[in-house]
Amino acid sequence: MISVLDLFLLILYIGLIILVVVAIIFLIRAMNTLKKVDKVVEEVDEKVTKLDGVFDLIDNATDAISLLSDKIIGGITGGITKFFSKKKKGDEDE
Repeated sequence: MISVLDLFLLILYIGLIILVVVAIIFLIRAMNTLKKVDKVVEEVDEKVTKLDGVFDLIDNATDAISLLSDKIIGGITGGITKFFSKKKKGDEDE
């Protein structure tokens, strides 16, 4: 006759075997998923690399427009400042 302790150990061993098999299956699926994710990341990286030239062009264009607008605004501001400062100096001389 099988004792309770032997039955408990048998159930424990069977449970551990099932746990190890499930863990192995999970690890194999996880590795396959990581391979797929790595492939997708590589494809996205290739596409982003192709767009780097376009982003550099846009960046240079915005820098040039910003520089031009800063110079125009600086010139207008300087002209207005000179106009009002000359008017005040003229008022003081009279």
